[in-house]
Amino acid sequence: MIWRSVVGKLWLTIILLVAFVLSILTILLLQFFEDFHVEKEAEQMERLANKVASVIERYDDREQALDTAWEITDFYPTRVMIVENDSQGESRYSPNAHGLPELSLDVFKKDPILKGVFTDRETVVKKGDFVTDEAAASHNELLIVGVPMELDGEDNGEVFLYQSLDVIAKTTSQARNLIYIAAGIAIVLTTIFAFFLSTRITAPLLKMREAATEVAKGKFDTKVPMVTHDEIGELSVAFNRMGRQLNNYVTALNQEKEQLSSILSSMADGVITFDKTGAILSTNPPAERFLKAWYYEQGMEEKPGNEVPEDINELFSLVVTLEREQLTEVELQGRSWVVVMTPLYNQSAIRGAVAVFRDMTEERRLDKLRKDFIANVSHELRTPIAMLQGYSEAIVDDIASSDEEKKEVAQIIYDESLRMGRLVNELLDLARMEAGHNELHYSNIHLQDFGQRILRKFSGLARDRQVELNFHVSNDERMLKIDPDRIEQVLTNLIDNAVRHTPGGGEVRLLITSLDKGVQFDVKDTGSGIPEDDLPFVFERFYKADKARTRGRSGTGLGLAIARNIVESHHGHISVHSKSGEGTTFSFYIPDKVKE
Repeated sequence: MIWRSVVGKLWLTIILLVAFVLSILTILLLQFFEDFHVEKEAEQMERLANKVASVIERYDDREQALDTAWEITDFYPTRVMIVENDSQGESRYSPNAHGLPELSLDVFKKDPILKGVFTDRETVVKKGDFVTDEAAASHNELLIVGVPMELDGEDNGEVFLYQSLDVIAKTTSQARNLIYIAAGIAIVLTTIFAFFLSTRITAPLLKMREAATEVAKGKFDTKVPMVTHDEIGELSVAFNRMGRQLNNYVTALNQEKEQLSSILSSMADGVITFDKTGAILSTNPPAERFLKAWYYEQGMEEKPGNEVPEDINELFSLVVTLEREQLTEVELQGRSWVVVMTPLYNQSAIRGAVAVFRDMTEERRLDKLRKDFIANVSHELRTPIAMLQGYSEAIVDDIASSDEEKKEVAQIIYDESLRMGRLVNELLDLARMEAGHNELHYSNIHLQDFGQRILRKFSGLARDRQVELNFHVSNDERMLKIDPDRIEQVLTNLIDNAVRHTPGGGEVRLLITSLDKGVQFDVKDTGSGIPEDDLPFVFERFYKADKARTRGRSGTGLGLAIARNIVESHHGHISVHSKSGEGTTFSFYIPDKVKE
């Protein structure tokens, strides 16, 4: 792993560089020392050869001169060959051979450099491999120096000194060992220096790496200490400045995001953002309510590619294709939604679309109520008034002749007047509730007994219609503070409607669920259900989903409207879920702590 770090790379680079430089320097120094030693030896041998030549030239006694020459050269690891008359090939060798062979005169005369002593009468120096024994093919590395000399005033003599290069090699070897030791010491010192330098350089870098990791995790306030005043110190300052800028930018982006999220969450209209493939990117609470309604419409099953109604997908395709705003209206779970979708651009290209959902149910409901209120009131009053008018005419015209017939007509007139009075009283009660003048009388009730008492009221009706009644309470000991008469009125209305709209063999269930902060009541049936178009209006006055199935002639269509007002006066809420052919569920919630 060290080779992947900056320390390892820097250390390896310095070592390789120093090793390369030392290698080149070693080669050059070895070559220099070798040449230097050869040159110095050659100079010394040349001086010695000149001295020998001068000795022989000065002495008349040739033997004495040779003895003197041998004494001079005996202290040097060289062998001397004196040529007195090269034409006759007379040569003499020093008695002390120093382990050197006798070279024949032909070796000197045939050599292109050494023969210059004979021909040009000049001093020559040569280093090379010379054959000392042709029969044995023996070779020696020798350094030979030759100088001319004059004997009896004539240029007819030569002095040759030669020695083995092994002596020079030993000297060079010692120099080489010294160079190797110096190079080894240099590499060791360089390694220590490289690690020290790498640590000094990489320590701030490691801190920067740790700080960068922390910044990547979102900790933008992480700072790098500036330990030096060089480029790395300036890098630390730049890194800290970058962290502050990133912190400022991220804070600004978060603030803008939170502001945009708050705006979207506070909007009364739903907003859904789609990408270019039609997938949902973001929503706000009203849009989520729309999607939940669509989820319920699909039977509580998520289907890939069907997250929104098909009308919305078609609208998205039109927006992307035509690149302009499109509008449609979607009916879902009895609510009417107006959808306005516009393209979403990324500079010049479309990257999706934004859909705004406006719930127009209330507006449609108000329009419908305005249209239907007078008709409903007229419809509810027309029948009793017509019957009162008709039977009154029968009495006036004396059509009812017998007392029994008159009593029967009078009873009908009385019943219709009671019906009209009941209608007017319910309208007044409803108006009083809506005006906030509904007086409630609270008391603590036991939910188990309360539910059973209400169901007993419908046991006969359920038995006649062959409908099964079931009751379940989640907590047998649960108490609740409510107005029992008013809540009984609500449950009576809901259970009566459920029994009367459930065919034989069906089931009606009353569920009382104890929650942390209140109690929820659910009345479920397996009846025919409520048409989707009528769901938004079930709690409105004079609502009758099926005019042929109202509660006899006395039904006014005000029961659910009164039930909603009673629940809301207890600071609760009521809702309905229904699907045609599958049944209906009315649910209302009453909190524990209510204001009396």
